[in-house]
Amino acid sequence: MHARIQALAQQLQLQPHPEGGFYAETYRSATLVPTPAGPRPAATMIYFLLTAGNFSAFHRIASDEGWHHYEGGSLQVHVLHTNGRYECIKLGKEADAVPQAWVPAGAWFASEVVGTEGYALVGCTVAPGFDFADFELARAADLSVQYPQQAALVAALCRG
Repeated sequence: MHARIQALAQQLQLQPHPEGGFYAETYRSATLVPTPAGPRPAATMIYFLLTAGNFSAFHRIASDEGWHHYEGGSLQVHVLHTNGRYECIKLGKEADAVPQAWVPAGAWFASEVVGTEGYALVGCTVAPGFDFADFELARAADLSVQYPQQAALVAALCRG
């Protein structure tokens, strides 16, 4: 593993995330807000580290998720919107990228580092706050039926 990646993982106390990559929660609001699934923190934040050649599998959550690029290469965030539209957000510091973006609640999304080397360190802010009870990993067979034009992408970025 690249020395900078090892240093970040240790410094930020990152642990494996079920969707892929590594994360550490850095903030969980003490203020609770009502949601259809029950009370949730008003907001949560994590560091998220993804290395080239790996991916964050398609998943969805019940809240909006803001993405913030901190360092490393760009990240492609693939979004399958609830209305059937596909969007690819390039998150990074290059001229054709944006430093932050939002994924709406209920959308399926996955991410991967642009290029074959390096890593991307990003932050994710979820509001209302993240709860694993609201987290759903996609099954490629089911998601491909919903989004047939993106079947190849779904097959490449799902774990089941």
